[in-house]
Amino acid sequence: MELEHFFQCPHCWSEISMILDKSVYQQTYIEDCEVCCNPIEITPVFDEGELISFNVQSIEQ
Repeated sequence: MELEHFFQCPHCWSEISMILDKSVYQQTYIEDCEVCCNPIEITPVFDEGELISFNVQSIEQ
């Protein structure tokens, strides 16, 4: 079960998308922005397969 979610990069403010796994309740991981390549900490939270929270934070280099 996957979900495509769009959000703004906290570094360059570009809209980017990410494929999220709806079968995992909560996870935190780091991905690089596909536009500016800066690292972003991403924390999606699901409840019964529905996205209930999505947080992104810039990771200072």
